[in-house]
Amino acid sequence: MTPPAAASPALTGLGPDSSNPFLDSVADSAAADEPAGWLLPGALVVKLVAVALLAVLLAGSTAAWLVSYASTQAAMRRLVSQQNDEVEVVARLLASKIEQSQRVLSTVADGIAPGVLENAQSVEWLVQQGLPAVRFFDAMQVARKDGQLSVNLQSGKLQQPAALDPAERDYLLRTIVEGKPLVSDLIGTAAGDARVMLTMPLRQGDGPVSGAVAGVLRLQSQGLLPQSMAMPAREESRLIVFTREGVILSHPQRERVLGHVRDEPGLAAVYARWQQQEQALKGQGFTDRVAGHVVSMAGVPLPQWMVARVSDAQALMAPAEGAQRAAWWMAGGGVLAVAGLAALAMLWIARPLAQLGARARRMLRAQAGEAGAGDGWPRSRGEVDALVSVCTQMASQRAREQRQAHITAARLGTLLAHAPVGIVITQGEVLEVAGVQAARMLGYSPAELQGLPARAMHASQGDYDQWRKRVRQAFAAHGSFDGDVRFRRKEGSSVWARVLAYRAGSATPGPASAGTVWLLEDITAERGSRQLRGWAAGHDPLTRLLNRGAFMERLAELMSVRAQGGPTAPAPLPGAEADALAVLFMDLDHFTVINDVAGHDAGDEVLRHVARLIEEQVRHVGWAARLGGDEFAVVLPACSPSRGNEIAELIRLAIAAWEPSFGGRSFLVSTSVGLVVLEDSVTGEEHVNHLLRAADMACYEAKRRGRNQVHTMRLRP
Repeated sequence: MTPPAAASPALTGLGPDSSNPFLDSVADSAAADEPAGWLLPGALVVKLVAVALLAVLLAGSTAAWLVSYASTQAAMRRLVSQQNDEVEVVARLLASKIEQSQRVLSTVADGIAPGVLENAQSVEWLVQQGLPAVRFFDAMQVARKDGQLSVNLQSGKLQQPAALDPAERDYLLRTIVEGKPLVSDLIGTAAGDARVMLTMPLRQGDGPVSGAVAGVLRLQSQGLLPQSMAMPAREESRLIVFTREGVILSHPQRERVLGHVRDEPGLAAVYARWQQQEQALKGQGFTDRVAGHVVSMAGVPLPQWMVARVSDAQALMAPAEGAQRAAWWMAGGGVLAVAGLAALAMLWIARPLAQLGARARRMLRAQAGEAGAGDGWPRSRGEVDALVSVCTQMASQRAREQRQAHITAARLGTLLAHAPVGIVITQGEVLEVAGVQAARMLGYSPAELQGLPARAMHASQGDYDQWRKRVRQAFAAHGSFDGDVRFRRKEGSSVWARVLAYRAGSATPGPASAGTVWLLEDITAERGSRQLRGWAAGHDPLTRLLNRGAFMERLAELMSVRAQGGPTAPAPLPGAEADALAVLFMDLDHFTVINDVAGHDAGDEVLRHVARLIEEQVRHVGWAARLGGDEFAVVLPACSPSRGNEIAELIRLAIAAWEPSFGGRSFLVSTSVGLVVLEDSVTGEEHVNHLLRAADMACYEAKRRGRNQVHTMRLRP
């Protein structure tokens, strides 16, 4: 035999010394890992501590980075602001120097009267001795309104008018023509000769221009751009003054004076961008960052100059970065200290949990009744106490279940040893449990059957495959198997058995992973009697129940015996009337639907299975017959009305609980039952017919009232 699926683990290994192998293996492995003394944290605690440490480290690192980034930006803004302020101060200083020079020149111009210009000697005397302010300039020129030069004083010495630079002469002429002060562009091509000319028109009050006076300042003079203003050259920072056209006027490296800013790292890009935007020269500075440099620029409007501070960004931030590194080390040490303290605190807090895990492992190893409810369990408010409560309850429940399992195993052993039918439980295609009757029927001992392949119970592989196909079809159709099967005994002879198969561990019959329970009844002798001519004449070939003729004859004999006062079998139940006789008439509800939809073969299968269900309920208290079509009858000798109604209900419920399936479609099967109880002893064929008609009428009344119910009638002839 073979089951349709695997058996339940609860059905194997039953006995008073049985235990759960899975729990035992877990307990053994846990015992091997359990240390003595201080309990190491479990995997969950280690993971939680690791997550907490990672969270602390990430939070600390993120906070330190954010603080560092914010401090870096703040330091950079502060340094940029300082540098920007510096170039603005230098630009204002230069602008104030130009203004001061213009005021000095204006003082000189106020000291030269228009009439004096006609006398060259008077002009020379004023310039050399009469006007001390002249010494502020490196050179001084005075021109009349016709452009003729009256005085050309160079470094305190008079020079010929022809020695005047044409560019300087042009500025004097422009001043006379335009009548307003001028500041020249850079004059000269060599660093030592580079100079700037300031001019002032000469006039008396609001009168016309009578001439012009000019003061010249060398580029590196104290009155303009002394070398000390550029400061010593530093690799990380340069202060540069240059013209609007990009010519360098002041530079920490003297050789770069009169060079061009396009050759200055960092400044070239900012200057080019400033030129493209065509911004006007303003005293307000601005700062830009480019190519690792921080460049601050501010304009000097009157001479059209620019002041720039170019600093290396990395060198500029070096002090702040050093402070940041120190802060990082301090923050890292603090984070590690906090993480270590947090880990120790978590381990201490989780210590009751580790104790709980160790105690739970000891509980798994303990036998039933040895794990006390309050023995050795840790105590800690909150989750640990809740888990301890659950574990102690589980320990008590496990002890109760083990005691119940021992009782169940003892009962099952008694059942297997003394059951009147053979009982076999299979898992997969292997016999797991076998009763004494099944072993005797098959010629084996129970120990030999346990673990034997189901294939060994059949004569050939072909018989086995055919049998397995029948089982699967039966389980697919109506969830169980009921049929006659030929098995091969150990010595090789054949034995016929009626087999009932149900899924183990479930109220619903059918194949499942829970395994299968097989009930075997030896029908070898009964099957031999079926071959006789008389048996076939009195039985229905489809259901193997009595046919109508044999039923009527047997019922008449029973009533005759009752009329003569003979014994009835079986004996009446306590409280039942001695002469009571119950007859059940049953008709399936809507049976034609199954025939019409699923076919007559399915209908025949339904009739066979219904016959088995009826026979299971009445085989020890009466007999059943198929009267024809979907009509069945049952005789219950010596049966009280209450007992007859109980059996009728059991039959009805058994049929209603069955849900056959054919062609992938399920059908509902029910029956209407008519119950007639005959309380007097009567005989005669007419009374038999009258009794059967009364049962038929009771069945009709059950159908009229809604089907799938039992209707009872009492007869008193």
